Amino acid sequence: MADVHTHPSFHPSASYLPIEDYACIGDLHTVALVGKNGSIDWCCIPRFDAPSVFGALLDAHKGGFFRIAPSDVSQMKCQQLYLPETNILLTRFLSMGGVAELTDFMPIKSIGSAPHEHHLVRSVEVVHGSLTFMLTCRPAFNYARDEHDVSISEKGALFRSQSLSLGLASHVQLEPDEHGGVQAKFSLQAGESLHFVLESTRKNERAPHPLSDGQYQQVFQDTVHCWRGWLSQCTYQGRWREMVQRSALVLKLLTYAPTGAVVAAATTSLPESVGGVRNWDYRYTWIRDSSFSLYSLLTLGFTQEVEAFMRWLDARCHELEGNSTLQPMYGIEGEHDLTEAYLDHLEGYRKSRPVRIGNGAYSQKQLDIYGEMLDAIYIYNRYDAISYDLWQNLRRLLGWLEQHWQEPDEGIWEVRGGPQRFLHSRMMSWVAFDRALRMARHRGWPAPEEKWSKLRTQIYEQIMQQGWNEKVHSFVQYYGSDAVDASSLLLTITNFVGSKEPRMLETIDRIQRELTSGALVLRYNPKLAADDGMGSQEGTFGACSFWLVENLARAGRLDEARLMLEKLLSYCNHVGLYAEEISPTGEALGNFPQAFTHLALITACTHLNHALDTRQRVVEG
Repeated sequence: MADVHTHPSFHPSASYLPIEDYACIGDLHTVALVGKNGSIDWCCIPRFDAPSVFGALLDAHKGGFFRIAPSDVSQMKCQQLYLPETNILLTRFLSMGGVAELTDFMPIKSIGSAPHEHHLVRSVEVVHGSLTFMLTCRPAFNYARDEHDVSISEKGALFRSQSLSLGLASHVQLEPDEHGGVQAKFSLQAGESLHFVLESTRKNERAPHPLSDGQYQQVFQDTVHCWRGWLSQCTYQGRWREMVQRSALVLKLLTYAPTGAVVAAATTSLPESVGGVRNWDYRYTWIRDSSFSLYSLLTLGFTQEVEAFMRWLDARCHELEGNSTLQPMYGIEGEHDLTEAYLDHLEGYRKSRPVRIGNGAYSQKQLDIYGEMLDAIYIYNRYDAISYDLWQNLRRLLGWLEQHWQEPDEGIWEVRGGPQRFLHSRMMSWVAFDRALRMARHRGWPAPEEKWSKLRTQIYEQIMQQGWNEKVHSFVQYYGSDAVDASSLLLTITNFVGSKEPRMLETIDRIQRELTSGALVLRYNPKLAADDGMGSQEGTFGACSFWLVENLARAGRLDEARLMLEKLLSYCNHVGLYAEEISPTGEALGNFPQAFTHLALITACTHLNHALDTRQRVVEG
């Protein structure tokens, strides 16, 4: 047995794949991003927000990766696809001399299994000709900050760091490389295959045992059955079903099974503009996403996920004490402290610094989150009654909002240039009191209905007077502003205004003129809008683009909405995934895959499908 003591080191030939060249696999605790070149360049263990063990996505030189690919992969055609109705990934390498398929998946963790035990299964098979492959496994523990030992045996290798160990099971002999990893070169003929397993645990004294063909087939079929069994609950049968189902599978991948929390994205610090500073950690759960999540999951029939996420939201309301109130975001187990820190030793994706962990926006004042929380609970309450204790906590939250809804805040886009009186925050305060009144009347809950009704009226009239700018004929980003903001599209989606309200139709027209290019929609124009504290450009925002589709559908502009939706669907990557943003030339920007974008896709597709069905029934008479 060979032993090597090493620290992650410089890799001189490193480069970066485009963000859209990755696919995602996972086990409902964490995920791994697999590139078209067969390289796993991002994986955090044991959970989404844990330190990375493979982080080449944020530093190709020393971040760590696990690659299995033909030796001449740079000269080959590479393709990826998911096995139908699963999150099992197939990467294909095609050349005249040989064709190979690499199957990647993470077996779904069973209830009661050790929290640090995760498995990555990688199986390579040649289906035509013959090919020679290179395997390189080079972990870099704790964001490439921790040293580790490497031990090699006949059955694999063991990587031991202070807090975590990884064992690689291999049927081929591994050799140490000079960068703290292991490598192997092997050849396969048509019909031959090899299976590799990477296993994590806190204390691992030996590499896992290599899988036999029978064992591999068993764990593969179990994983297929798990994904397809879950997706079979989906009740949606309308147009764009495959894209809706893929978005559902993405949301499931981004769900932390022990608590039901949905993370905003699988990554941290992927830039909103390459070389820029808009690099944030999205591996947490935003209250803002909650109503969209519950609505989308209920619409598609995933009631177990709805119930689990509702328990997580319920817990956030129950833990409030004294004058404490909601945070914009929390950790996936409800953690409150998400202190932001910089990883200065990492160069960032394509040298986009800083690399951040944690998110300082957790301590911001964002008044819209009360409306999103109440809307989420209102949606759930139509499915199943909430508890009296939760209702009491909601009344306390609304009591706080009564005193503070008129204050400036950082708003939906979490600006860092100073608070403003944002229209969206006022509108969501209206939503909070509106949904509370509806729940009280539906369930007969005790409530100060007269006070809430007066507040709802006051907020509504204030928005119509101060949030509407007669000079520019649109709703604006904040009171006194001339700038339009794509968040105004939520005025219709939340039913604040009717779908054909003249002021809303003029706002849609202005958003199309000033913020829309083709089918892609910016959040705002940074030259005109509130100072976001960043001073750099960004791409178009995926969720806003789908919100515009839904607004057009609600306004009866169905052909326009349908064409825009088809264009937007063409911007997904090769396996149907979206990042947070899209560049003007179609590249993915920002963290990936992004739950908010996929949630907006689901609601846009389901609303437009319903509107098209309604029109068809009218035509058929």
